[in-house]
Amino acid sequence: MTCDLPLPLPQSVPFAKTCTALGLPVRHHKQQCAGRVTLSWQVQSRTLPLLGRIDLISRGPVSQDPQHSIDWLWRWQRWHDGRPLVLNAENLSATVLRGAGFWPVMTPASLAILPLRDEQAMRAALAQKWRNRLNRALAQGVSISRHDLKSGHWILQAERQQARAKRYRGLPPEFCAAYARVNPGHAAVFEARRNGAPVAAAAFLRHGAMATWQMGYSSPAGRRCNAMNALLWRAALWLKEQGHSLLDLGTLNAQDAPGLTHFKRGTGAQIRTLSGTWLHMGSLAPLARRLPIRFAA
Repeated sequence: MTCDLPLPLPQSVPFAKTCTALGLPVRHHKQQCAGRVTLSWQVQSRTLPLLGRIDLISRGPVSQDPQHSIDWLWRWQRWHDGRPLVLNAENLSATVLRGAGFWPVMTPASLAILPLRDEQAMRAALAQKWRNRLNRALAQGVSISRHDLKSGHWILQAERQQARAKRYRGLPPEFCAAYARVNPGHAAVFEARRNGAPVAAAAFLRHGAMATWQMGYSSPAGRRCNAMNALLWRAALWLKEQGHSLLDLGTLNAQDAPGLTHFKRGTGAQIRTLSGTWLHMGSLAPLARRLPIRFAA
């Protein structure tokens, strides 16, 4: 049986293996036809004070046919035990989610997904300013090297400090270090140096047909020489060589991180809007079904 679905990081096998190694429960489910997986979803569980166990499906279920996801939405309780379920879905409309008894919790996020094609096609898709900065970085003697991510690499500490300073939350560096340890060869860090000194680095997690740009840091010197453009470009070419077809560049947040949003858009990435975060809880379901659609969308 094969699985050719482009599974995002939270739905991937390497992610589940990492969670299991860290003692975090994950359950995997799949639907198959003629020996091929047609629908896949992975469930994380947490136990919270007073509420007990809450399940989470992040960026799932995954299918190449949206109708499969809609059909799943009406059947999910057959395999579930009635505990609260948080669903951060893809390819499901607010109308369908509300009709299935889900209550809206967070508005939809947008992602930048970069198709990994041949070099000529990817270069043609670059925004002009992005391409110019890439050319300048390569002309200014920025050297790029690639290594397997190790627990002692300086990007992990830089990410901790950067997340604290900019007040954002993502997968903690400790998780990424564990991912690299549990999945050898599936976590790579690209490092930029100028005049022998490191000026930027970016870490990428590999998972099946997809890969994820998980963290990146650029010093003031790195920003002056456009090191991150060179890093991401070299990483995209290498990931394509390794057989990946999509690179997840993460969420777009034009309000809090306009520069980063502009940078991601300049790569030629496709913008994918998720379905938002929804909660199904027995007592809320009847109310959710009557919630005016203008409050759910």
